[in-house]
Amino acid sequence: MTAPFTGNRPGAQPGLPNLPEPPSGWPVGSYAKYEEAQRAVDHLADNDFPVADVTIVGVDLMLVERVIGRLTWGRVLLTGAASGAWLGLFVGLVLSLLSPTGGLASILTGLVIGIVFGVVSGAITYGASRGRRDFTSQSQLVAGRYDVLCQPRNAEKARDMLGKLAMGTEG
Repeated sequence: MTAPFTGNRPGAQPGLPNLPEPPSGWPVGSYAKYEEAQRAVDHLADNDFPVADVTIVGVDLMLVERVIGRLTWGRVLLTGAASGAWLGLFVGLVLSLLSPTGGLASILTGLVIGIVFGVVSGAITYGASRGRRDFTSQSQLVAGRYDVLCQPRNAEKARDMLGKLAMGTEG
């Protein structure tokens, strides 16, 4: 993986940020699912194709929010207690390592304070929403289709290889 501010794209000036730019290349395949586009590029890689010339582009982006469950006071307080317990346990462990007497008392104190802090902060946050969002969800960015692009110098070869993959013939 490359650093975002190293200016490592072709023609970039050293020291300047790597600014977003549209992908380049010719379309060599289009797929309904990302896994299919990934499989196509993997097929190219397995057959010694110069995959540095290939880009997978998600087209028609959508933000999909999948509702997981109902949010209740019990769930909010339990989740707050659990996250607070982890934070408190960490702080308690650090205190026990830095304290000359150390021991279990520092760990338990941190744990209890963390649980109380987690419950109170969860209750305040949930109470402030006044029931406007009584559900939990996960968000995901997905595309309507995934295009595989290739630089012109190898696009025809990539198109031929992916065509054979689609027909189920190797070669």
